[in-house]
Amino acid sequence: MKTGIIIYAVGDAPEKWTEESEIYLRSSECSADAMEIITSKTGHFDIPDAWWSLISKGMSRIVCKMAVFSDTGELKITGRELRLCG
Repeated sequence: MKTGIIIYAVGDAPEKWTEESEIYLRSSECSADAMEIITSKTGHFDIPDAWWSLISKGMSRIVCKMAVFSDTGELKITGRELRLCG
């Protein structure tokens, strides 16, 4: 069973947040077969958009994790998660 993760960042992304930051986050969170990230600057528009992207890639178990930007501009996973399917 393939697993996908959606990281949903709450709040505005800092000025220095770029796609390179997103790529780094993807490589550090390697517990899934695929990952989609939603921020105010990069990624998908909303959770259903990211969910559909993962389903179309063959993911059968999908988890959405909440994240926030710290004062230093790093994205921190809050520990809250919601299983969307699988």
